[in-house]
Amino acid sequence: MIPFRASTYQHGDVLEMGGSTLRLSVNPRARRVSLRLDRTKGEVIVTAPSARRLSEAVAFARERAGWIAERVAELPERAPLEPGMIFDLFGDPVVLDAAPGRAKLIKGPPHRILSADDEAFSVRVLRLVKGEALAVLTERTLWYADQLGHPAPKVAIGDPRGRWGSCKAATVRQGASIRYSWRLALAPFEVADYVVAHEVAHLVEQNHSPRFWAVVKQLYGDHRRPRDWLRRESARLHAFGR
Repeated sequence: MIPFRASTYQHGDVLEMGGSTLRLSVNPRARRVSLRLDRTKGEVIVTAPSARRLSEAVAFARERAGWIAERVAELPERAPLEPGMIFDLFGDPVVLDAAPGRAKLIKGPPHRILSADDEAFSVRVLRLVKGEALAVLTERTLWYADQLGHPAPKVAIGDPRGRWGSCKAATVRQGASIRYSWRLALAPFEVADYVVAHEVAHLVEQNHSPRFWAVVKQLYGDHRRPRDWLRRESARLHAFGR
């Protein structure tokens, strides 16, 4: 963390104020200094039009300490994984239970994840959730690719903070690939399925042009409700397991 008394601030510096994290950003297109809460990362973005105005932006943040504290307090609480917890897996409830032996997912309803109650409990639970995420998202990706008559892309999962999926088009040397956030498994199936359709549409349109959205509509239909759901619930999904 950079101390507030620093005489020179730089783009990307991280400050701490009253338990809140502030990240400094320079945006030449900005007309004034501003504050924005990044609900996914749980930090406040302090923006200035130029590096020389970052000190002004930091001072502005200190003046708005009360506003910052209120906004951060609105963020969802962290949700560590422990026996007795209930959460949704592609829209179906899952109960976490302590049990000896190898960790396993038992399909319900309700679903149950069993694992020994020790320090590695959350690690094993997350491994099972990620495995289910990869299986379901891969199946839907192959299905949508087939609808377009497109060769199946390689599918992988990760834990990015800024996006739910990304698509790399095929090259002469390498086939196409799609990477998803495993946290889509925590969303309703129809929401995760929209993201799959969105990324598969990028296999044929590497842009967000009207032609791209026409492909999304062809594959999925109206995308507005799942897109809005992700915007509302993003912070909660990223708090899971932390």
